Amino acid sequence: MTTVTTSELPDLKLLQLFDLLYDVRSVTRAAEQLGQAQPTVSIWLARLRDHLQDPLFVRTPGGMTPTPQADALIGPCREILESLRRFSAWDFSFDPMTAKRRFRICMTDASHITLLPRMLAHVRAQAPGIRLEAARIDGNTERALESGEADLAIGYVPWLGSGMFQQQLYMQDWVCLVNPSHPRIRARLTLKQYRSEGHVIIAAGTGTQLLEQALLREDIERDVVLELPGMLGLGSIVKSTDLIATLPRNIGETLARVNDLTAHTCPFPVDKFAVRQHWHAKYHHEAGNRWLRSVVADLFLSMN
Repeated sequence: MTTVTTSELPDLKLLQLFDLLYDVRSVTRAAEQLGQAQPTVSIWLARLRDHLQDPLFVRTPGGMTPTPQADALIGPCREILESLRRFSAWDFSFDPMTAKRRFRICMTDASHITLLPRMLAHVRAQAPGIRLEAARIDGNTERALESGEADLAIGYVPWLGSGMFQQQLYMQDWVCLVNPSHPRIRARLTLKQYRSEGHVIIAAGTGTQLLEQALLREDIERDVVLELPGMLGLGSIVKSTDLIATLPRNIGETLARVNDLTAHTCPFPVDKFAVRQHWHAKYHHEAGNRWLRSVVADLFLSMN
């Protein structure tokens, strides 16, 4: 099999000349339509003839008549030119009203409660053909963003490496949830009460390291009565016990509202953190990804 390199292919202007000359059968008219001097077009035609080892057009009383080689090549030539036209005119826009696509978003289970319902409501109204899929934030997230398996990661993900773009959405501080009928905690939660009361904790969650660092700094050792793998059931447990849950404000206030709990200011300082959306540089200009990022920004930048 013979391999054709790009250096063996005719210049684009020579292909355009061949296409035009096949129709008009005149070097003079071809030069006029191309906006070139006739000697220039004659030089181009000579180069094309030399490249293809065929005269391509011969002078006859009726004009420049194509040779059998020219007749055989005009189809492939026009296919190449049409492909280039389609390439140049490619529409990179994204119409959410007509698009059929799945977007995969890596997020914490807290975001399933706080962010996902608003996103879903917006997408169902503005992009009925779009399907959302929520995935976990874990050690595979960076690879998933790079490969395109996931489109966005939303949360506190400081360990994501280079090659990522990010946009800050809002800042998070900390609150403590308690049963409004708690027998010992009323108007405010004191540090002494925090130290002495029982706690329910989430094994792994957004900003957990920041909370653990603050507890260590303040020399607080909690009496952990229950440890949960995620947010599922946390509101009901606080509602039915005298346990305290320490959470980022967004999820804390959401659970308090839904479960009729009391959210107290955390009685000791814990570092705030930024919730950001992250995406890979490969998809920075991709129209669908841009649309998804704009939806997230419109919905959650106002939470600052």
